[in-house]
Formats: sequence, structure tokens, C-alpha cells
Amino acid sequence: MSRRKQVYEGKAKVLYEGPEPGTLVQYFKDDATAFNNQKKGTITGKGVINNRISEHIMTLLGDIGVPTHFVRRLNMREQLVKEVEIIPVEVVVRNIAAGSLSTRLGIAEGTILPRSLVEFFYKADELGDPMVTEEHITCFGWATPPEMDDIIAMSLRVNDFLSGLFLGVGIRLVDFKLEFGRLYQNEDMRIILADEISPDNCRLWDIRTNDKLDKDRFRRDLGGVADAYREVARRLGILPEGGPRDMKGPEVMQ
Repeated sequence: MSRRKQVYEGKAKVLYEGPEPGTLVQYFKDDATAFNNQKKGTITGKGVINNRISEHIMTLLGDIGVPTHFVRRLNMREQLVKEVEIIPVEVVVRNIAAGSLSTRLGIAEGTILPRSLVEFFYKADELGDPMVTEEHITCFGWATPPEMDDIIAMSLRVNDFLSGLFLGVGIRLVDFKLEFGRLYQNEDMRIILADEISPDNCRLWDIRTNDKLDKDRFRRDLGGVADAYREVARRLGILPEGGPRDMKGPEVMQ
């Protein structure tokens, strides 16, 4: 495995310098975290499955005109992505009450919301990723009003598309998290979708049984986490033959 320089390591992924300027290699780990990194574990094969699922979804979004950082998958655990300046705001789109929304507002989990709800959280682990408003975001310069318009419009478009995609394979899209970045090309800058879309950052429930097919199985000690991820991949038609194979991480050049 070739040595390359590590740029960033997060909870679920590692970023390395890409083979050409303006690109990065995104490596998917098997590490799992919850509750702002207070709970940690390993889900064998998760990185392989998430790489395939995110590739599949990002490709489909690109086909309908949603700009993303995805370029191509390199192997079972890595994909080539465009280098962007990440906006320090997580965007959460909710269709059904669950998780922190139910806790904060006392709404029973499973309640269908009157309309899709868009929430924002400031990316700061040391603060617990606090919930913020659009006013906070523009006031502190994390994003401009026109950028927020683009982010909200894209988030809702992604929600519409993913809701239909998952509905077609018997899965209800409860909520999901997105991240966006600024892509600079020559004199131009545009907002594009970054990070990943997988069971790590989506709540996915089986339509018939309401069984959880996402990281809530890890958060709540429900067991069968890897099986749930594989089931999502299987329904989307992208599970590698024979199941996910493991691949060691590349050597890191300090």
C-alpha cells in the first residue's frame, strides 16, 4: 500500500492527500461513535459498506444535478473526492420525530412531522455540536445568507430524492445529516455537498416493521448493527458479492 500524507482524521473517516491538486482520498473506517464520542466501538465491515452506499447515493444525486465532492470510488474502503472548504455547520433534515428532536420537544418518536424540518448544528466537538439558528450562522460568518439559501434548497432537494429512493426499497427516511463545503475553481466558488450519506448519518426504518437499519442500533445497544447496514446495501442493490471484504488502512506518512 502506498504511503500518503494524512490531512485529517474524523470519527468515521480519514482524509489523505489526493493524487492530483484539489483532490483528497477519503478512507472509511470501521470505528463507530455516539453521543459526541462518549460511546465508542467497532463495527466490522462498516467502512466497506458505507463507502459503497455513499458512492451509490452521491452518484445518483450528481445525476439529478446536485453538486457533490464525490469523484469516484478507488477501492473497497476509499474514494476520491474534491477538496473543499468545509462549512462548520451540520444540516439535519427531519421527516419524522426521533432522536434529539423527540427529547428536546417531548414529541413521541415516530410522529410524522407536518413538513420537513431543517435544523442546524455548529460543528464543535468540545461544545457538543450545539444547535444554532440561521441568524447565528450568518452573524458569526460561518456562511453568508446566499450560501444558506443554497444549502437549504439543496438539503430539501436531497431529502425529496432520498425519501423516494428509500421508499422504493421499503425503507422510511426518518432524518439525516448533511455537510457542505466551498469548492474553489479558478475565480469561481460554489457550495457543494460533501462528507458522506450512509446509515451512519441517516435514520432508516423498515416500512413494515419499523426496525432500525442505521446507527441507532449501535447507540441503543440493539445489536445486529452490521447486519442492518448490509440490509440497506442489499436493498439498494450494491452489496458486494459474498458480503463486504476487509481492507487494512494505508500507511500514514507523518
